[in-house]
Parts: sequence; structure tokens; C-alpha cells
Amino acid sequence: QVRLVESGGGLVQPGGSLRLSCVASGNIFKIYTMGWYRQAPGKQRELVAEITPGGSTTYADSVKGRFTISRDNAKNTAYLLMNSLKPEDTAVYYCNGGRRELWGQGTQVTVSS
Repeated sequence: QVRLVESGGGLVQPGGSLRLSCVASGNIFKIYTMGWYRQAPGKQRELVAEITPGGSTTYADSVKGRFTISRDNAKNTAYLLMNSLKPEDTAVYYCNGGRRELWGQGTQVTVSS
């Protein structure tokens, strides 16, 4: 019933910026907490940021002050704006819906000079 599709990843230089998008199909987006997770090679998937239906946000310490999560309920879309990117941000980034096993396919972010 619900499908998530991420986009916006790519190769960027250290210090650069990137905006990821997650578009949800279905009719339950508005009641779901949306999250961005990432997984680097050899590491566990970790929470990067979350946003509740009411707009409350949570960030991992490693990205505070650099990343911003937002959502547009009219467009069924969640965003992750990433500024001041570092090589250690390199990972596959996944969108999650409802704090459950609802994931997008992932989008690769590579930060390298």
C-alpha cells in the first residue's frame, strides 16, 4: 500500500551540500513519523534524523548543526538537507516510514575529493 522512493544522492566534495528527497505513495504519509537512516560499509544502519507528523525533529549528534530534516505533507515528501559534508558521511541513505519495516531502496552519498 505504501512505497518510499529516495533520490538526490551523488558524489560531492568535502564541505559541499546535498538534498535528499523521499516520496511516499499511499494515503498514510501524514500520520507517519519519517526518518532518514544511513549505512556505511561494514557498519550497522544508524538513525540520522527523524521528524514527527507535528514537525518535531531529532538528530544524531554527528550531524547536528549540519543536517536539516523537513517534510511537506501536501507532497507526501520528506527531505534531508545536508550541509558541510564530511567524508565520514559517506553511506547509503534510506528513508523510513512509521518507525517500522517500511524502507526505500536507498540512495548513495559519497563525499570525497
